[in-house]
Amino acid sequence: MAQYKYTGYKKPKNTKKTLFHLLRYLGHHKWMFLLVGILVFISAGANLLGTYFLKPVINRFILPGDMSGLAEAVAGMGLMYLCGALATLGYNQLMIKSAQTVVQEIRRDLFVHVQKLPLKYFDAHTHGELMSRFTNDVDTVQEAMNNSFAMIIQNFLMLAGTVIMMTVLSVRLSLIVIVFLAVMFVFIRFNGSRSRKYFQRQQAELGRIGGFVEEMMAGQKVEKVFNHEKKDFENFCVLNESFRKESTSALTYTGMQVPTIVSLSYLNYAVSACVGGLFALAGLLDIGGLASYLVYVRQSALPLNQFTQQVNLLMTALAGAERIFELMETEAEPDEGVVTLCHVKEENGEITETAERTEQFAWKVPEGESAETKLVPLRGDVRFERVVFGYVPEKKVLNGISLYAKPGQKIAFVGSTGAGKTTIINLVNRFYEIQAGAITYDGIDIRRIRKDDLRHSLAMVIQETHLFTGTIADNIRYGKLDATDEEVREAARIANADSFIRRLPDGYDTMLHSDGSNLSQGQRQLLAIARAAVARPPVLILDEATSSVDTRTERLIEKGMDAIMEGRTVFVIAHRLSTVRNSKAIMVLEHGEIIERGDHEDLLAQKGRYYQLYTGQFELE
Repeated sequence: MAQYKYTGYKKPKNTKKTLFHLLRYLGHHKWMFLLVGILVFISAGANLLGTYFLKPVINRFILPGDMSGLAEAVAGMGLMYLCGALATLGYNQLMIKSAQTVVQEIRRDLFVHVQKLPLKYFDAHTHGELMSRFTNDVDTVQEAMNNSFAMIIQNFLMLAGTVIMMTVLSVRLSLIVIVFLAVMFVFIRFNGSRSRKYFQRQQAELGRIGGFVEEMMAGQKVEKVFNHEKKDFENFCVLNESFRKESTSALTYTGMQVPTIVSLSYLNYAVSACVGGLFALAGLLDIGGLASYLVYVRQSALPLNQFTQQVNLLMTALAGAERIFELMETEAEPDEGVVTLCHVKEENGEITETAERTEQFAWKVPEGESAETKLVPLRGDVRFERVVFGYVPEKKVLNGISLYAKPGQKIAFVGSTGAGKTTIINLVNRFYEIQAGAITYDGIDIRRIRKDDLRHSLAMVIQETHLFTGTIADNIRYGKLDATDEEVREAARIANADSFIRRLPDGYDTMLHSDGSNLSQGQRQLLAIARAAVARPPVLILDEATSSVDTRTERLIEKGMDAIMEGRTVFVIAHRLSTVRNSKAIMVLEHGEIIERGDHEDLLAQKGRYYQLYTGQFELE
């Protein structure tokens, strides 16, 4: 008998709703699952009928000594069992194929939906929590579909069929079996509830151990510097001992189930055999019927035990499925934009849309209710008009910000942490929606622009560089998927990354793993800048983009960026004031408001906050 298994999940909150969503996926393969059901019915039927046929075989052929009839009967039973075995093999293979297909579709739809979620959702949920939906939750659904779906049907048919066939053979004897089955069922439910409680505690302790170990592995340098190994080992031992106690309690209950059920089934068999023998001696039951009945008695405990366990596993899977579907039902990032981006070419002073990939773009703006559109050249004119924004309604981050960046201008933002610098950049990308005011892009409210098209016109380099598994060339090409090898190398040269890339053993074909851990932080930042450079966008956003490189490299990068961004708009956020000196306009922010604006010389002449920062009289916090 299979041992009770519990994976640490509670029952689903809304079983009906979760089943409805799951059945929608199963409905895509309804004929396959119908065939599985038919094969399960054949498998269970062959098993039940094979046992029942012991009665006529014994009474008609064995007792009278009809060997030829016995041979035919045995051959017939063998054929029936063969059909049952083939049906079992068939539904197992079909179930595996169907389950894998359904799980693939669920995981695919989940990934597609996660990509549509707003950034604020990721701000409020940890990466581990989201990853558990793709791994643990999907795995429980997959395991249940592989093992539980067909098994529940078969065990139900076997249990119900066994009781029915025993009742047909002898109603009196069946009362004994029903009493024992009821006792087994009560014990299984009681034992399962107790073990479930301890398994939940075990899972909680295991989570604490996992979190502690992960924290220690990530903080090895700090641990060693402060000689904290002994204390950390003591803490780990405490957690490990708690886990041992809870696991022992959980496994004690689960370890009781199989021996208890086996003992009850043996007792059931012994009582049924004794009483059945007395019935046979009294002429109330023939020998064939008794033999067939006793085989049913031996079979009765197994489907009950497995059915209960499979239902528990199914509930666990439904709890995991509920978490998956809750994420799928999370409202996607809204996008009512109607303005799109297109390639254009200029002829005789007029621009026209073209299917060719050119370096010129324009916005396709619908005019009124008609299907006609007008083309607005993409120039990179970005303006904020009394913008009010807060990540939460009760706390404003920007209070009526107004600013403009004309095409080709380099606009810089300086200020203390929390002043609103990065928030302004996030609003240009429409990562978040403003509460009041307006942001325009080439005279078009960005809320009218489709988000994919808006972001296609921007490139962004942030302080926390993220590189993907792949070659260096692939990571640079991430900014423009169809970029040629020469364009990739040119972008690297502009970002001053070409020299260190060529010194690597495999050059541009060097594989990067674990977010580029085989490179220095400065080298990773250079690759991120090269990735933005290859895109050649009309608007470039640098959020502390040069914070991880030395001053000399920073100057080289600025020269390269100035060359590639000629005629384009650049937004810069930097703590190093030396990086913003050549900006067309510098905005000094404090508490969500622009307190000073002007170029470097103007701000020095004002002798305000910027002057204090530049001369060291005031430091950014």
